[in-house]
Amino acid sequence: MSDCIFCKIAKKEIPADIVFENKDLVVFEDIKPSAPAHYLIVPKEHIQSIAHLEGNHRDILADLIYAAKDEAKKAGLKGYKLVFNVGREGGQMVDHLHLHLLGGWKNNGDIDHKRIPL
Repeated sequence: MSDCIFCKIAKKEIPADIVFENKDLVVFEDIKPSAPAHYLIVPKEHIQSIAHLEGNHRDILADLIYAAKDEAKKAGLKGYKLVFNVGREGGQMVDHLHLHLLGGWKNNGDIDHKRIPL
């Protein structure tokens, strides 16, 4: 997708605070964080959302989750949330599959549950 912002980030056509990258995915800081630590884990292949996954995407999905686990450990997050939004009705704002890694709160009472559901 030539107009997809996440595709452009993955291709280094626009800047982002990238914290990890491999041949299949890129991890970068969210520009509008909803938590003290908020990263987006994005496959380089353009897939619109979870609803658009095919059988051949199983490895990509596993890679996203393992990358989130690894980045959480590197960031020293003791607890964290992983969130996939699917479609506009599910809160997805960019039509490119991405996993939110959210954490860094001192305790559960610090989480803004209006912005980040339980």
